[in-house]
Amino acid sequence: MILFPAIDLKEGRCVRLVQGDMAQAIVFSDDPAAQASVFEEQGFSWLHVVDLDGAFAGAPMNASAVDAILARTNLPVQLGGGIREMRTVEAWIEKGVSRVIIGTAAVRDPAFVREAARLYPGKIAVGVDAKDGRVAVEGWAKTSSTTAEELGRRFEDAGVAAIIYTDIARDGILKGLNIEMTLALAEAVTIPVIASGGLASIEDVHRLLEPDCAMLAGAITGRALYDGRIDPREALAAIARKAAA
Repeated sequence: MILFPAIDLKEGRCVRLVQGDMAQAIVFSDDPAAQASVFEEQGFSWLHVVDLDGAFAGAPMNASAVDAILARTNLPVQLGGGIREMRTVEAWIEKGVSRVIIGTAAVRDPAFVREAARLYPGKIAVGVDAKDGRVAVEGWAKTSSTTAEELGRRFEDAGVAAIIYTDIARDGILKGLNIEMTLALAEAVTIPVIASGGLASIEDVHRLLEPDCAMLAGAITGRALYDGRIDPREALAAIARKAAA
C-alpha cells in the first residue's frame, strides 16, 4: 500500500479544505515546493497534488506552484484539478507529472478519458469524488446522478491506472476513511483503488493494513499529517513491516 501525502493548492499556497468548501481553507504552507521536499525527506514514495482553483475554473490555475514542486522533488507526482482537455494532459505529462487525475471530465466526457489512457498508458487516473453516494463535479460544487460504482465500471476496459475515491463528507474533518464504501468500489472494479477523505490517525493506517483492505492500492493523507496527528515515520514503518511480513 502506498501512502500519498496531499498538497492541495489554492492561490499558490498549500491548504486543506473542509468537505471541499473553498471558504474553509486552512493554509499550512506558503511554499508548496518546500513542503514537497519535506515529504520526500520523510520517506514518502509519491505525492498527491490537487490544483483546487483549477478544479473550479476548469483549467490549470496553479501551474507555477506545480512546476516548482516538480523541480524541487524527485518523487513521482499524481496531479488533479482542472484537467479537462487533452492538451492539458499532454502539457502536464511533458512537464514530468507521473499520473494525471481526471475527475469532472470523466463524468461528462468518458471518451476523453479512454483516449488519454490509450495515448498515455499507466499515466491516467480517474477521480471519483462522492457525496451521499453520487459523484460530484466542478470542484465538488455540483453533484451528478452517477454513482461511484457506475463511474468506476465505465472505465473497466480503458486501461486506467487507478481510481482515487474520495468521500467528500469526510474530507478534511478527520473522522476516518469511509472503508465500507471504498471497499465496495474496489470490489466492483478491477482498477486499483486509492482511498481518500478523512484519514485521521495511525489507527486508520493500521485499519488499511488489515486483510480486507489488501485490495486497495493506497490511501491519501492530508490534514492529519499537517496537524501532527500522524507521525509519517511511524505510518511508513507500519506499512513497511506489513509489506515484509
